Amino acid sequence: MKVPPAAIHIPAEDRAWILARIDECLQSGRLTLGENGAALEKQFAEMCGVRYAVAVNSGTSSLEIILRALGVEGREVIVPTNTFYATGGAVLHAGARPRFADCEPASFAIDADSLRQTMGPQTAAVIVVHIGGIITPHIDEIRRVCDDARVPLVEDAAHAHGSAIGGRRAGSLGRAGSFSFYPTKVITSGEGGMIVTDDEAIYQEALIYRDQGKEGFTTNFHVRLGYNWRMSEPHAIIGLAQLRRLDEFIERRQEIAAVYDAGLARLGSAATPVQPPAGSRCNYYKYIAMLPPGTDRPALKKIMREQHDVGLSGEVYDTPCHRQPVFAEYATGSFPQAEDLCARHICLPVSAKMAKDDARYVLEAFEASISELERAAVS
Repeated sequence: MKVPPAAIHIPAEDRAWILARIDECLQSGRLTLGENGAALEKQFAEMCGVRYAVAVNSGTSSLEIILRALGVEGREVIVPTNTFYATGGAVLHAGARPRFADCEPASFAIDADSLRQTMGPQTAAVIVVHIGGIITPHIDEIRRVCDDARVPLVEDAAHAHGSAIGGRRAGSLGRAGSFSFYPTKVITSGEGGMIVTDDEAIYQEALIYRDQGKEGFTTNFHVRLGYNWRMSEPHAIIGLAQLRRLDEFIERRQEIAAVYDAGLARLGSAATPVQPPAGSRCNYYKYIAMLPPGTDRPALKKIMREQHDVGLSGEVYDTPCHRQPVFAEYATGSFPQAEDLCARHICLPVSAKMAKDDARYVLEAFEASISELERAAVS
């Protein structure tokens, strides 16, 4: 594909470093919970500006472990309905019930007014999701709502490595934060996740939960209903190589976003970018733009793919959680803002491998595809 929807970027020199480090790991025989995982935790905590980090095998498990450490079992956790399944799924796996809230259009994050209306005596935690790497401009208001109710705020920062607002990094804005290193993310470890926190109690519980609930690595005394949530040393090595590229990757993504901003401004009403708030740093995991009402998104994506060889990445998200069959029994209330956001946005391709000329070609393809749609509508 001329411009794929996403692309993993591991430079040749990094691949050589990774292979050499993995060879050392294989020779040592220490394949899990070793020095590479510890180094990744230390460096990631420093990047986020927090005291503690715990590496695990996925972003989903990192979120579930946080919720288990907070003791949400038997109660409710408020989740924005516009998020990936794993956010609500982690709530269920932690023994709690998801309670969905509506989302706001400025950042696709949880709506503060909807949060207030959804909060109740059974609320054990609130999850804010940094969709596409954008941190909501209302994060302090959301934090105050949680603090006033004495309910912990948890960040699902799966999209937000290196994103910040007001000089504060994603992962440092709530009681704890959860990151994903899935291959599509801004940085990857192949598979993996990270828990970050300043709360020592959560940190200690996370160490226990990720290793089968054992009170220590060298014992077989199990004190929690844990699981095998460990990150392997080879995965940690890949993560270390990627982490040192994070600022470089974000800078390239921001350059691509700037090309899109200028191009969409020239095209007028064809699509309106979702802009990060002033004073923030967006990593542009996704470049999100809103289509006018009535635009046939599947047809637009089909034209761009088949006629222009451009792949638009998956939406964030096309089906809100309250419409997912797995959450049917928890889908109470109405969520008009989230449904509109989910139905009308697109994500233009962005990656650390893209060149500005690639972005310009995407804009040309987008303009031509919109014209094709308009001609089909009147014919």
